[in-house]
Amino acid sequence: MNIEQNPAYEYQVGGSLPDDAPSYVVRQADTDLYDALRTGRFCYVLNSRQMGKSSLRVQVMQRLKAEGIACAAIDLTGIGSQNITPDNWYIGVVRSLVSSFELSGKFNLRNWWREQDDISSVQRLREFIEQVLLLEVSQSIVIFIDEIDSVLSLNFSTDDFFALLRFCYNQRVDKPAYKRLAFCLLGVATPSDLIKDKKRTPFNMATIILK
Repeated sequence: MNIEQNPAYEYQVGGSLPDDAPSYVVRQADTDLYDALRTGRFCYVLNSRQMGKSSLRVQVMQRLKAEGIACAAIDLTGIGSQNITPDNWYIGVVRSLVSSFELSGKFNLRNWWREQDDISSVQRLREFIEQVLLLEVSQSIVIFIDEIDSVLSLNFSTDDFFALLRFCYNQRVDKPAYKRLAFCLLGVATPSDLIKDKKRTPFNMATIILK
């Protein structure tokens, strides 16, 4: 059904389109991102605002879920970037994952986080991925991280966060469970904006999707 055949449809300006929006225009990026994530590749979609990145994410997530792939979408603007500590930020990321994968009934985040107080926040995220997420979710997993450029407003470096994504990719050699895990970063930035230490960047082993 096109827009003319659906008089109840209201044209939307800005924001993510719903997955059944008749005005959504399928482009090559839809196929490229879907194929890459379905086969477990790490991806990033970095472009200007109002180019349809978030709508692309919604559409691809729907297709992946239809194939039984577990998906989560983290919008970093919802975690915040002003007057926030590294601990607050990382636990916000983990809380989003717990909610998205419906793990709250199996996992007490507050108690677990406190039990890990002898390691750094980024190490806690790593432990969560390996000890909780990959054990509790048996399917292939795709984690979309939207508005990735919001990290530029943080008052601390997130190089360790991006290095962790690379770590997850490299772990595939020794720990097969990591082969089920893929990430997709979306936002308004360039790789050089997001990470200063080029030796630790995950972008040189990721697939760029042009939108």
